[in-house]
This record gives sequence, structure tokens and C-alpha cells, in this order.
Amino acid sequence: MVRAYIMVKAHTSEADRLKDTISGIDGVERVHIVAGDVDLIAVVSVDSPAEVKDIATGGIQSIDGVSGTQTYLAMD
Repeated sequence: MVRAYIMVKAHTSEADRLKDTISGIDGVERVHIVAGDVDLIAVVSVDSPAEVKDIATGGIQSIDGVSGTQTYLAMD
């Protein structure tokens, strides 16, 4: 099992809508709206790093209102 944390930069006025949309993506366990350098953090749990990539690039980055992502894979 691969766990990853995807940091999402977005238009903050759309944070609630983006949280709901990202939460609906297969493999996303939960999404938090946060304060700081990023606007949301998505927690992902999937079978492979390739699936993390698909969620980040094909899923989250393609959502209108998302301006960028950074992905961190858990090592433990």
C-alpha cells in the first residue's frame, strides 16, 4: 500500500467545492482545507506510485480552480 499527501494550491474562494470534488476521486481517503502555503491537503492510499501520479496529474490537477500540486510519498 502506498500512502501519499498531495498539497493543493487553489483559488481559496473555491476551497469547499474543491474539497468535495477531490474527495470523490478513487484512492483519496480524506481532504483537509488548511492554512499556510497550500490550500488543501489530500491523503491518498493506493496500491502503487503510478496510481498516486494518476490521481495527482489526471485527477486533481485537471480540476478547474486548482493552480498546482506537490506530492509527498510516505516512507513508512
